[in-house]
Amino acid sequence: MTKVAVRDGEPIDRALKRFKRKVEQSGVLKEVRKREHYVKPSIKKKLKARAAEARARKREKRVFVPKGTV
Repeated sequence: MTKVAVRDGEPIDRALKRFKRKVEQSGVLKEVRKREHYVKPSIKKKLKARAAEARARKREKRVFVPKGTV
């Protein structure tokens, strides 16, 4: 569980900002949203394959071109 101690004389807004930052960094909300609905294993497999294809296409776009060949 993410905790933030409010320091003496610290505005609550600043403490809230620190709390939000910690929650974001911990990935709690991302995990909750991911688990909000059940995803069948076959759908997970399809999503994983699509993500791999997208990464491969992105990698192909960044192909190294040596200087002087253009």
